[in-house]
Amino acid sequence: MAPQIPDKMLAAQVVQFKKPYKIHEVLTGGKDLNEHVILAKIAVASLCHTDGMVSEGIMGTKLPGVASHEGAGTVVKVGIAIKEFEVRDRVLCSLTYHRCGECADCYLGVTIDGSFAEYAVVDGRECCMLPDNLNFQSAAPLACAGITVWGGLSVALVGGGGGLGHLGVQFAKALGLKVIAIDARDEGLSLAKECGADFVKKTTDRKLADATLNVSDHESAAATSAATKMHGVLVQIAQPTNVSVPFEELIFRDTRIHGSLTSSRGECQEMPKVASKNKICVKTNPFNGIKEIPKVVELAHSGRMQGKPVIIIDNEAIQNEKKSGLEMV
Repeated sequence: MAPQIPDKMLAAQVVQFKKPYKIHEVLTGGKDLNEHVILAKIAVASLCHTDGMVSEGIMGTKLPGVASHEGAGTVVKVGIAIKEFEVRDRVLCSLTYHRCGECADCYLGVTIDGSFAEYAVVDGRECCMLPDNLNFQSAAPLACAGITVWGGLSVALVGGGGGLGHLGVQFAKALGLKVIAIDARDEGLSLAKECGADFVKKTTDRKLADATLNVSDHESAAATSAATKMHGVLVQIAQPTNVSVPFEELIFRDTRIHGSLTSSRGECQEMPKVASKNKICVKTNPFNGIKEIPKVVELAHSGRMQGKPVIIIDNEAIQNEKKSGLEMV
């Protein structure tokens, strides 16, 4: 029997920039599915730094729009052109939507309705199947934080104890790299060490890092990240208003700076497998239900959070995972 899809669903929307989310019932999407999309019943959704940029109006999102581009859930409806997924498959909801197919640079995921809702319409050509032992709570943050840091991995991470950073530490260790985690917060250093960093520091050491990945949006973080060995590489992932690096680092030390936004679809498909095989531990701060989202935002802005905040939306799906008998990651 096909899953019953309600006409309306609970969602958290951005209805006005620079204002709190509006939590209310909206029409459920996916009534007339495009041939390339799927409708997913969201089990868990996560808050990302970029959600704050969306709320500020920086990303050009049309209003009203459902927030969050980090979601994981169960397929309930499939477009006719999608052959890879079936109803009841467990999926990671990709933030990329309707890639043109002709270039590698499409990025539209934060301009459409996201996962702070009971259901979400997602591009079936971009989603990834979840390994059986990767639970929804660990999976949801991988939809953006995971693929973002996976696509730009290096050997030192500034912001190594944050939502992206603690995942980057574990992915880098899974790939056999020596990892230096740099974080200004004691909470961040503690989490990075817990995740397997070889060194945890509050400042960089030019003798250690051949390359640095910056996932912190603090105004001084790029300059800290640029202090690599001579001829080193800085991969800039965080999105502050300005990226500032002293000319001495750039010119005298021949530091090369690269930007990295997210991963390709192939990289995204590989990432959950690595997370499953290596038991990548996503540090989450769970909240129960969409109505708890204001508390999620408050925690994220407190400066005291370790890892990622997540919203449990489909409790039945979570209970089914627990009954599976699998050792979940």
